[in-house]
Amino acid sequence: MSRIVIKNGCIIDPARKTATVGDLVLENNRVREVIELAMAPDSYGDDVEFIDASGCFVTPGFIDIHTHLREPGFEGKETIATGMDAAVRGGYTTICPMPNTNPSLDSAPLIRQQFDIAARHGPIHVLPIGAVTLGREGKVLAPLVELAEAGAHGFSDDGSPVWDAHIMRQALLYSKMTGRPVMNHCEDLSIVRGAPMNEGAVATRLGLSGWPAAGEEVMIARDIALAEETGGRLHICHVSTAGGVELIRAAKARGVRVTGEVTPHHLTMTDRWVLGSMEPWDGKGPYDPSQLAPYDTRTRVSPPLRTSEDVAALIAGLRDGTIDAVATDHAPHTHVDKECEYGFASPGFTGLELALPMVLTLVQTMQIDIVELISRMTIGPAAIIDVLPISLGPNDPATLTIFDPAAIWKVTPEALASKGKNSPLMGQEMRGQVMLTMMEGQIVYRREQFGESSRREHGGAVGKLSGVFDEEE
Repeated sequence: MSRIVIKNGCIIDPARKTATVGDLVLENNRVREVIELAMAPDSYGDDVEFIDASGCFVTPGFIDIHTHLREPGFEGKETIATGMDAAVRGGYTTICPMPNTNPSLDSAPLIRQQFDIAARHGPIHVLPIGAVTLGREGKVLAPLVELAEAGAHGFSDDGSPVWDAHIMRQALLYSKMTGRPVMNHCEDLSIVRGAPMNEGAVATRLGLSGWPAAGEEVMIARDIALAEETGGRLHICHVSTAGGVELIRAAKARGVRVTGEVTPHHLTMTDRWVLGSMEPWDGKGPYDPSQLAPYDTRTRVSPPLRTSEDVAALIAGLRDGTIDAVATDHAPHTHVDKECEYGFASPGFTGLELALPMVLTLVQTMQIDIVELISRMTIGPAAIIDVLPISLGPNDPATLTIFDPAAIWKVTPEALASKGKNSPLMGQEMRGQVMLTMMEGQIVYRREQFGESSRREHGGAVGKLSGVFDEEE
């Protein structure tokens, strides 16, 4: 149908910093108008499809600027097709796959291939990130101008840090020419030395070597100095330490062109998860600590889970705008990659379908406002990769996500579309679930028969949303 009315939802438009309970009218694949509940008409005429969003939030489609689709070369872990399926189930309408493929995305034909494969599978935006160096080996600069012309929206060697300062400086100079950011995984290998978890009391207790915060912060400081000197565009991937947040905050105050991202797991988990304790939630909900054992390799990520003090600093940085975006760092792996000793396990876990319920815990505990959170999942990442921000105002494309913040669901292998089942949240009950994802007026994901029936029995949006994050009785 040419007209769709999404009724009774809480419509969040971070571009306008508004939250309106009412109806969203779509026509010819675009937003026609937002009508407050009290002003909604009794009838919208004929030939209209209604979607009942009572008790749900309606937001612009999410943007993930840091994900791993593994194709080409590692299709056993994920493919572009399965990654896109996972993305729409998580509410994402734009995703940026990292270049740690085989071969690496270090040439224009490989960048174009990503677009071709994505176009054959579905309509959401897949915007590849090109490699900084050939083969991601850190030795020879990749043809960055050609990569940008082919459609790369940024440059990164991903899990391989750009350790050579001269090459990093040259890449930043090219970032000025191309308008694309250099997105560095900040890890000083001479300090970290392959340590699998955060340095501290937990690592000592478990007998594991520790990755100190300095192993991340030293390279953040170096890259900021280079960005300040060159005027290039620097983006810090998956910031995980309090010191890293402070370095970015001070650099922004000086006018350095630096942005940063944080993952849902670094916002909500600490190194005590490696011990089998789900701090800060252990004993307080929402997770069941009995589902996690010490040395569970699904808790190994890079950079590692840090301390509760780091988590608090990351949340504060997200709230005040020092951290620009929430990025999933979706890293699917096979069982073989994880079923081994902790130090040998591949770092990372699946995130596209779990990101939303994880970060909603920050709203539930009143650590961040829902409008600001959605802004960091839409406007913030859009600015980093230089795409138009998605809004829900008149004449904007109908690209949106509808999620129910009170929906309870269990994380099981069968519940995830991603090939990656490697998450420490496996077996947990999550609160918050995407119900529908729409791309430019086309419904690309719909959970069961969501919104097709008449108004649900729970009393509409106003009554539901007033207690939407109340604890379960």
